Amino acid sequence: MAIRSTTRTDVNRSAILAQLGANGPASRAELARVLGVSPALMTQLVKDLLADGLLVELEQAPSNGGRPARLLGLAASSSRAIGVKVVADHVAFVEVGIDGRVLRSASEPFDAASSTYLTELVERIRHFISGGAGATLLGVGVGVPGSVDLPGSGIVDAPQLGWSGVELGDALRRALELPVIVENNVNALAVAERLFGLGRSHDNFLVVTIGTGIGAGIVVEGSVLRAASGGAGEIGHIPITDDGPRCSCGNDGCLEAHIGEAALVSRARERGVISATAGVAALQAAAEAGDARAAQIFSEAGALLGRTLAGVVHTIDPAFVVVLGEGVVAWRHWSYGFEPAFRSHLLRHRRSLPVEVETWQDESWAQGAAALVLATPFDAAGAAGDQGRLIRARLVEQAARP
Repeated sequence: MAIRSTTRTDVNRSAILAQLGANGPASRAELARVLGVSPALMTQLVKDLLADGLLVELEQAPSNGGRPARLLGLAASSSRAIGVKVVADHVAFVEVGIDGRVLRSASEPFDAASSTYLTELVERIRHFISGGAGATLLGVGVGVPGSVDLPGSGIVDAPQLGWSGVELGDALRRALELPVIVENNVNALAVAERLFGLGRSHDNFLVVTIGTGIGAGIVVEGSVLRAASGGAGEIGHIPITDDGPRCSCGNDGCLEAHIGEAALVSRARERGVISATAGVAALQAAAEAGDARAAQIFSEAGALLGRTLAGVVHTIDPAFVVVLGEGVVAWRHWSYGFEPAFRSHLLRHRRSLPVEVETWQDESWAQGAAALVLATPFDAAGAAGDQGRLIRARLVEQAARP
C-alpha cells in the first residue's frame, strides 16, 4: 500500500500520541478505527513510533477468540507544549500535555503597537514558562492574526497588530532557546481540530472564526492548506462591496469590515442601539434582552457570512464546517440570518452540509497554538523545517529517559 503524503502521515503520528495520551493504552485496530486510517497504514505508523522509542507495547488485550491484540502505550507521557495567542491588547498562554489537555493557562496585557513589543512578548512568555512543573518542554507555538510565510521561520504580516515583515520566529527562538512554531491563529485552530476535535474523523473540513476578525482554516486531505505564501483562508478579506467601509488591511468593503466586531459595534452606535462608548458586550446584552434592532444587526451579519461561506464551500468542498471564535457567544442571533442565506446559496446536493458551532473560551486560541508543536515532531522536511526536527529530538530524548 502506498502511504499518503508526508504531511498527512505526520498528522496521523501526532494523532496517535494524542489519542493514547487522552484515553490510555489501545490496540492497533482500535487506533485505526478511532483515527479513521487503514489497518495497513496504522501498522506502518506504529512501527515507526516504536522504532523511535515513543510507543511501547504493553500486555495483551482480552480476546473473544483468535489472536489477542497487543496494547500500545506512550513511552513519553510527561512532555509539554506551550501555546501563545497574540492579539493587539493582550497575550493568552496555555501549557498542554501531549494529549492536548490544558494543564494551566494565563492572560497578560500586551501592546502590539509598543516600540518594545518584542521584548515585552519575550518577557511574558518567559514568565509563563517559569511557572511550569519542570517537565520536558517540546517547544512553543505562537498564533497570530495575520499571514505567516512558513511556521518554521515565522515571518509575520499582521495588519491587526500593525506588524509587517516581523521576524517573530527568529526573535523568539534566540531569546527563549527553544523550538518555536509560528502560524496564523485560525490555521492553528484547524490543526487542533484535526488532532483533538471533530476533524479526527474527517480529512476535509473548514474552520471559520467570527469575532474581532473573520478567518478560515482549510483542511484538505488531512492537512492545513497554506498555499503560496501561507495566506490561504483569509476569507475576511473577500471583497463584498466597492465602496464599503475601510478594512484594517487598507482595502474597502472587505467581509471583515462589514461583519467584524468593530463593524457591528459601529453599526449599533449609529443606529442608537448602544451608547457611543459601549462595545460588543453591550450589543450582545441588548440582543439577549429582546432588542429587535440589536438582533437585526447580528442577523444581517449572519446573512452576509452565510452567503460568502456558500461560495467558499463550492470552492473547497468540505465535509463539514466548524464555526468558533469570540463571536459565537451571540451565534443564536447570527444564525437567524446565516442559516437561510447559507443554505439557499448552496447547490442543492450540498444544502444538508453540517455546520457545527463550538463553545468558546479565550484559551482556545492558545490551545490551537500549542497544537502546532504537537503536530510537528515528524515534519522535518515540511513547513516546520528545522523546528520540527528539534521538537522531535526533544520528544525522543524525553522518551529515552529512565
